[in-house]
Amino acid sequence: MAEKVTSGRPSRALRRVLIPLALAQFICSFAGSNMNVMINEIAKDLGTTVQGIQLAITLFLLVMAALMIPGGKLTDKFGRKRCLNLGLAVFGLGALISSFAQGLPTLIIGYSILEGIGTALLIPPVYILTTMLFTDITSRARAFGAINGMGGIGAATGPLIGGIIATAISWRAAFVFQAAIIVVIVLLSRRDVRDPLPAEPDRPFDYTGAALSALGLVLIVMGILAADNNGWLMLGLMVAGALVLAWFFLTVRAKERSGREPLLTLDLFRNRTSNLGLVTQNMQWLVLLGISFTISAYLQVVRGYNSIETGLILTAATVGLLLSSAAAERLAKRRAQRTLVMAGFVLTATGIVLGIALVSVSTSVWAFLPGLFLIGVGVGAMLTPSVNVVQSAFPDEKQGEISGLSRSVSNLGSSLGTAIAGTILVAGITKTPERSYALALTVLAAIAVGGLIAASFLPSTRPAAPAADGLPTTPHPHAKRSERGIPGFTSPDGVDKSTATPDSKAD
Repeated sequence: MAEKVTSGRPSRALRRVLIPLALAQFICSFAGSNMNVMINEIAKDLGTTVQGIQLAITLFLLVMAALMIPGGKLTDKFGRKRCLNLGLAVFGLGALISSFAQGLPTLIIGYSILEGIGTALLIPPVYILTTMLFTDITSRARAFGAINGMGGIGAATGPLIGGIIATAISWRAAFVFQAAIIVVIVLLSRRDVRDPLPAEPDRPFDYTGAALSALGLVLIVMGILAADNNGWLMLGLMVAGALVLAWFFLTVRAKERSGREPLLTLDLFRNRTSNLGLVTQNMQWLVLLGISFTISAYLQVVRGYNSIETGLILTAATVGLLLSSAAAERLAKRRAQRTLVMAGFVLTATGIVLGIALVSVSTSVWAFLPGLFLIGVGVGAMLTPSVNVVQSAFPDEKQGEISGLSRSVSNLGSSLGTAIAGTILVAGITKTPERSYALALTVLAAIAVGGLIAASFLPSTRPAAPAADGLPTTPHPHAKRSERGIPGFTSPDGVDKSTATPDSKAD
């Protein structure tokens, strides 16, 4: 059994365990962000279009969203370490296939499907193993801070690193880089990572629920992608997706009533505060990824910038996001979570409007930077409080499920952002590029305003300070209550019952 920490700093063995887990989060985040700066190179090399690359990126994010919850459930049945290894193997195979792709179908198989499945299999074990091994609250906070810090670095530097590799060598080398990191992770995890608990092969798994939930999400997003080609096809796919998801929820209810274990419990959707938090999470990632794709495609296709130039321009948003994320814990001690989320949406919408205005009057590359920086600051300011709102709305025994749902909703937002904004942009990028660019960003600004409205209904009480990483710890269902270190239970009215004091006033 792997060594655990019960107090103080983690042992040297546990610090070694942390390295492959943090690298796993890094490479998955990198894979989700580096493709945007290579749109032109890949499209030309594979004989496809910007729309084809948009499809590949959207499907990658969608596969993650659709399979993240089933991936978490499988860890109990087959074991955390086994699922981690399987996810790494599938991800690495997908990266290698993508590096040799000679056409869009092969790229979709390698990148969108295999890397997406691999990510959905390996990310839940990363969080579950960390929670099980780092049982002291302080050491766990440091561990999650390191893992999510590497995830932030991967997402933030993906465009720049990907741009450098694509410009200096080839876009294919970016996938070789991913495969190489996977090999390093496998070697490190083989030696140091151990599963504290045995697998439960007899544990039931809701295969029907997993298939229905995945199919429903895929149909809805594919309907959005079909919007610029066939309105009736779009409508048909989205209606079919809605019906499949309704079927999924009916099967969940039937399983709960019969005493069987469903993929998700419906209790997760009965908490008003959590539901609002999930909406804001979805919209944050929708706006962020939609902006990233829109600006990346515009810079490459219309302005003619190469990968590294595009990556450097997007670094303005990266800097803003990292600065505001670094201040998230300090801000959370001074302001209500609702205030931070609302401020984030205001800054993001303002940044979008500023970006549209400056680019419309100037062809200089500097016209992009102020808006991108403001967008980064806004998104960074609200990511942590939105997650904390969702996580603190449930007691210990629900944390594993709500963490999986939270990550799935965030990934769904990412895929919707690329699908919605990309579809608007691609529809007129060759005929009316400036108009399509402004329209895509205007729609994203409107969605940000919708997020602001949703955030205004969040409870305004000042919560307890979040964990150092600002992201959810994912307790394993077998972990002892005293080992979980989860923030106090928050009732549906948003008041933290374990920490609320007479001074917990509205902001």
